[in-house]
Amino acid sequence: MHWPAIGAVNLPWTPQPDGLAATSRRARRSMPESYRAALVPSISAVELRLPGDLAADLDEATRLLTAFDAGGVGEVAPFAAILLRSESAASSHIENLTSSARALAEAAIGAGDRTNAVTILGNVRTMQAAMELAGDLDEASILEMHRALLTGQSRVRPGQWREEQVWVGGNGLHPGDADFVPPLADAVPALMADLVAFLRRDDVPPLAQAALGHAQFETIHPFADGNGRTGRALLHASLVNTGVIHRVTVPISAGLLAAKPRYFAALTAYRGGDAAPILRCVADAARAGVAVGESLVGRLREVRGGWDRRIEARADSVVWRIADLLLHQPVVTARLVTTALDVSAPTAQAALTRLGEAGVLVESTGWKRNRVYRSPEVLDALDNYAEGLGRRSR
Repeated sequence: MHWPAIGAVNLPWTPQPDGLAATSRRARRSMPESYRAALVPSISAVELRLPGDLAADLDEATRLLTAFDAGGVGEVAPFAAILLRSESAASSHIENLTSSARALAEAAIGAGDRTNAVTILGNVRTMQAAMELAGDLDEASILEMHRALLTGQSRVRPGQWREEQVWVGGNGLHPGDADFVPPLADAVPALMADLVAFLRRDDVPPLAQAALGHAQFETIHPFADGNGRTGRALLHASLVNTGVIHRVTVPISAGLLAAKPRYFAALTAYRGGDAAPILRCVADAARAGVAVGESLVGRLREVRGGWDRRIEARADSVVWRIADLLLHQPVVTARLVTTALDVSAPTAQAALTRLGEAGVLVESTGWKRNRVYRSPEVLDALDNYAEGLGRRSR
């Protein structure tokens, strides 16, 4: 399947002063005097001709995504928040960023300060921005996704195209032996405008458009950091923009994580002019994402059903509203419940105590004030889900 391959340009390499300061003389003498950066072709007007079997593969995966988003036999909308967080965690895992479900849930309410959990929460914000901004997919919305990811990190410029040369793999001091060297920073704005024009086309199958747009984004590498996570959020934004999904974030990154070497190899093949591998990889990841999403939702439904049999409370009790809240925020405080459910502090505390007595919640701090409560069953379901993804990726 023909697709325009990247070219290359030979450029002089000027070592950065901060890198030289920590480098021995011998290492400085061995630094290359030049490097080769990618020349990335435009894709906004490229004609896409899909082989019949690949077109059918993409169509089937698209139907599965749409059916899952619609809820199928069950109803997935109540689990939208936890699916979005699970997709964000899987996308971060591809970048070797992992965290327990408890640490992530605690960080979400400001009850923890573990670095990885806080970093992954940035990806949650990126996915949220992707879903919210997808209706008007342009350069500004992509910049906003990146800003949501990296706001507060002083070493990068969140929400701005890069102004320096970056590279993937190899030596951190120079790009001479890198696995891939993206285009010059000066080329980024025009290439991103071209990418947006491609994503706005209406003559490309939606899943193919999302996959190719993602691969082109990763090839441009428009940011100094956070390209992988922003690029996978862009894949979801494209699916929302074309109407494939509307309500939930299907954990497609879970499928990519399970086939991580294949995923990276497919991006390399795309740059060489063969787009078929990334299309097949994303189609397979979409199918896998639907399967793991259904499994996670099914397990959470089982947990919620078990609570129905253990909790004794009136039908209109706030206890049931907290039980529903726990399915997407499994670590809570009385203050959070008061705000989220618009109830009084005494009502919130009394309901949390009752859920503790029913074995639904466990208090984490042992304090008399500012107590933090967690749902072990929901957290175990999320950790088992993440552990399964990690096993499949090895």
